[in-house]
Amino acid sequence: MTATTGGAAWAPLRNTVYRNLFLAQMISNIGLWMESVGAQWFLVERGSSPTVIALVQTASLAPTILFSLLAGVLADLLDRRRMLIALSIYSGVVGAVMAVLAWTGLLTASWLLVTTFLLGAGSALTSPAWQAIQPELVPREQIPSASALGSVTVNGARAVGPALAGVVVAAAGPGAVFALNAVSYLAVVWALAIWRRPPDTRVIERERIGTSLVVGVRYVLAAPTIRRLMLRAAMFAFPASALWALLPVASSRHLGLGSAGYGGILGVLGLGALLGVVLVPRLRRSVSASIVLGGGAAVFGIGTLALGFAPLWLAIPALVAAGAAWIAALTTINSGIQLSLPAWVRARAMGAYLLVFMGSQAVGSYVWGAVATAVGYRTALLVAGVVLGVVALSVRHLPLRDSTGTLDREVAMTWPVPTLVFEPAPDDGPVLVTVRYRVHPDSLDDFTRAMARVARGRRRTGGSCWRLYRSGDDPELVVEQFAVGSWSEYRRQHTERWTGYDHESIVAAVALTIGGETEENRFFALHPAPRPTSER
Repeated sequence: MTATTGGAAWAPLRNTVYRNLFLAQMISNIGLWMESVGAQWFLVERGSSPTVIALVQTASLAPTILFSLLAGVLADLLDRRRMLIALSIYSGVVGAVMAVLAWTGLLTASWLLVTTFLLGAGSALTSPAWQAIQPELVPREQIPSASALGSVTVNGARAVGPALAGVVVAAAGPGAVFALNAVSYLAVVWALAIWRRPPDTRVIERERIGTSLVVGVRYVLAAPTIRRLMLRAAMFAFPASALWALLPVASSRHLGLGSAGYGGILGVLGLGALLGVVLVPRLRRSVSASIVLGGGAAVFGIGTLALGFAPLWLAIPALVAAGAAWIAALTTINSGIQLSLPAWVRARAMGAYLLVFMGSQAVGSYVWGAVATAVGYRTALLVAGVVLGVVALSVRHLPLRDSTGTLDREVAMTWPVPTLVFEPAPDDGPVLVTVRYRVHPDSLDDFTRAMARVARGRRRTGGSCWRLYRSGDDPELVVEQFAVGSWSEYRRQHTERWTGYDHESIVAAVALTIGGETEENRFFALHPAPRPTSER
């Protein structure tokens, strides 16, 4: 997976809609980073333990564990623009409540964590939708750049928001920071309100939420490329969370910085991330994505160690490099997933990815905070840095798959919906599908291997209970069998989900058959009516 000429770092900003949303997200993220700094420093000034301070990170990220999968389902089923507007208004209201509590003196550590959790819930519910609309706004070759710019809205905000928050907290207290965060959501509402998103053109009725969730999970389980990306995300995020969780403690106790200095350290990381946006596309043209991931983990590990042990003059350049390494790892994983997903399941799979990545951060923040409380923050940072070194070395044995970002995920209209002798209702089913092939015994092993790819395609697009049978009566007859939940799911499998890569898989298998012909049959489950009470 390499950058292309059309994927210049800033190219997506030429698109007016993308640019408006980019700027709105930047403003909102500045407000969110100001809120995060204000919340953590609120606890530092009150002498809270490292565990409680680290819980701010956990409270903001834990909703991802609870809501990411649901958020992905909603983003695939609902109008993403309207969903994002409603949730942005919700987050603005929560931010306003935090400000009121602070101004009235009612804000305690417990209330701070509760409201932080509520803000995190808004972020968790919007993140898959934000990720899923990127391919709607820019061409495919610009998706890596759009992914990097999406991280810029976070890391650029990290460069500005914390420093600004430090000044505001010193001048007017945490309440002012929380109020500014609430106001920042208006920019997102405005940018979304003026976006004229094309109407939904689907011809099949919407899926039920439960069915959609199951189909999304089944897709991820049947997609080895996506699973490997998620594994690498978890391996990086868990140890990397130590730096973010313990940054306030190390800034105060080791580097001797106040609130403004803490904001400045976060700004240093954000500056490194901005440099990474420029440097990473060039790096990815010369080395593989796996090497970028391994190098990113190693450099971030060095930054983690520097935070706990290096003097300020040496820690600053190490943290600049760590910021660049962070953006390198995130954009490599994020763009790899987006480029490897078909449109119909993009938000659900991105929800699963965010569950893994952000959930690993949330759990990691708590674990590293607990370790710091038990044995000291320096020991926690030392262990995390060593683990990141191991993660860097692991890319040799667990690299990204060669198929990452290269598969044809456009819908293939080569599998027409059949004409049946009766018209099924949308909920009729389950539907049992059988496909008969004639295979010469000498080609059976090759055919079976080819059908393993077909099986993953069936499962990704809604099939279950897949099996391949060889006839005991006819040496050339092989029967494929799988089930689909309902007639509407079967239609979706044909018209919305079957991609070019899936079609290539079945073509390769059929090429190994005799005559290249198949016979498909569909059977609908019968549900006998209950017997009358008198017959029981």
